Amino acid sequence: MLRAEKERVVAELAERLRSTSTLMVADYRGLSMPEIEELRARLLEAGARFTVVKNTLTKLAAEAAGAEEVLELIEGPTAIAFLDAEGDPAAVAKVLNDTAKAHDVLVLRGGLLDGAVVGDAEIKRLATLPSSEVLRAQLAGAVVAPLTTVVGLFTAPLRDLVGVLDARIRDLQERGEAVSEEQPQAETPAEEAPEEEQSEEPSAEAEQASAEPEEESSGED
Repeated sequence: MLRAEKERVVAELAERLRSTSTLMVADYRGLSMPEIEELRARLLEAGARFTVVKNTLTKLAAEAAGAEEVLELIEGPTAIAFLDAEGDPAAVAKVLNDTAKAHDVLVLRGGLLDGAVVGDAEIKRLATLPSSEVLRAQLAGAVVAPLTTVVGLFTAPLRDLVGVLDARIRDLQERGEAVSEEQPQAETPAEEAPEEEQSEEPSAEAEQASAEPEEESSGED
């Protein structure tokens, strides 16, 4: 590689290191060119650019970009997956982790996650998380479900709405009848009182009738 070409590669790599806050570093030793191209295509779909550069050039670029934390991850054949602004870290980590399991040659070293240095264990844990698309779908489902229920009430056929109202009216009527039936039972003792008074009056008249014959008999004597 000519000197001018090397300088161009270092400048481009340094710019990527400055503008990228999330990246993942791996040792690609053992992967064939077709396997690297397949991996590069899968990572591109997840929102990452897979770059294979000589360590000497990568170190020069890291020094130029002031990315000293990246220097610790550069050892042996190194490839870097630079995430785009809209890249999915979980999806990228999953692609790398799946490739490492399938070929048993790709070795995860670590990387940067939002500017913070992470190791290979963190990237493997990240690979187990749902992708951003799945999380968005789950969140949308949780928000839309109650709204769908409300919309369903408004868009239901009119006959269904009338049926609901009729059932409610019947329920209120039944409750009202139950209350009205309880009230006369409480008033029953008050209505029985006049009957007792009426039953006492004939006894008084009977006493007067029994007294009158005695007075007549006394007059004849």
